[in-house]
Amino acid sequence: MIARGADGWVRGNVGAVTAPDWVSLDELFDRVLHTEDGPLQAARETGLATGMPAIEVSAQHAKLLSLLVRIAGARSVLEIGTLAGYSTIALARAVGPDGVVVSLECESAHAELARRNLEHAGVNARVEVIVGAALDTLPQLQQRGDLFDLVFIDADKENNIAYVEWAISLGKPGTTIVVDNIARNGRVLDPDPGDQQAQAVHDMLVMMGAHPRLETAAIQTVGAKGWDGFAVSLVK
Repeated sequence: MIARGADGWVRGNVGAVTAPDWVSLDELFDRVLHTEDGPLQAARETGLATGMPAIEVSAQHAKLLSLLVRIAGARSVLEIGTLAGYSTIALARAVGPDGVVVSLECESAHAELARRNLEHAGVNARVEVIVGAALDTLPQLQQRGDLFDLVFIDADKENNIAYVEWAISLGKPGTTIVVDNIARNGRVLDPDPGDQQAQAVHDMLVMMGAHPRLETAAIQTVGAKGWDGFAVSLVK
């Protein structure tokens, strides 16, 4: 039997699970699976030191991204949202020395820090960081004929539908699309009228489910980033 208590936590035969336990378990995963090395830690820490919001993916999500790239055999990856380059490092490592990652970042200061972190990780030669609003720079990629095997979307949620549409346009049959932050602490279930991010994610999921060229699953997660998750699509 599983029930939700007055405090909001889900309880069942395994007892109560609270947010601090999620964080501790993620820390165990990171430690025993040897997930986060020095360059990744530096990317996280330098972002915090310069006042960036701590919204990069968790260590386990970054590792999952790298595994998805390798499972898909992706050699060309598009990332929408660079921040300090944490997930970019994971993606660049996964594409290998002959692969390429194009990462779009709207803030020039973030992009510059990301480039330094990529250099520290030894993968800067595989990554092109493009500065500007993604909806302005995505058409440039189309104009130069770029096509991608995998697209990772982790930027302003209000534009998620447009980003997914661009991912399809810049993809091909078999391209994988990964969208981060699809639960928003459960707010996506019934967004408040003023919660534009949750509403945008909700609308994006509806769009992905109805799109004739997408096959999609949405996965809820708990951990260091709280209650959230990601969507994974295959372009048909």
